[in-house]
Amino acid sequence: MEEKKPVFRVMTMEDFEEVHGLWMGIHGFGIRSMDDSREGVERFIRRNPDTSMVAVWDGEIVGAILCGHDGRRGCLYHVCVKEEFRKQGIGQRLVRECLDALKREHINKVNLVAFRTNEVGNRFWQGLGWSFREDLNYYECVLNEENVTRYNP
Repeated sequence: MEEKKPVFRVMTMEDFEEVHGLWMGIHGFGIRSMDDSREGVERFIRRNPDTSMVAVWDGEIVGAILCGHDGRRGCLYHVCVKEEFRKQGIGQRLVRECLDALKREHINKVNLVAFRTNEVGNRFWQGLGWSFREDLNYYECVLNEENVTRYNP
């Protein structure tokens, strides 16, 4: 009997409902009211059509990454794998697929933000050998106060 394996492919807008459901099912996950809406994700994917990825297991999306770039630097957003599918290399493979897509677009550096309280995520990035930057301060300027972040319980 053949062992089932996930299929990794580019995320499309047809995946939105299932990916959004995945985000909503992850404890502590932060969802922005506008950026993570259908319209916000569609705008992101239209700008970056070949870099965001999903992992599909037996017809179900079990992992996803929003990945894009500004022509100079790449960024990973909402890196997630459904809890019962973790520790199987799915997250690592999704990251590799995104990095390969960015390389094809001649992007040489990638950043991401991981909340300090996200112990699982921080261990994941450290385990992949990503560098923690102690020499930077992270600033943001909110241009639209209606774009509120809500965290899953």
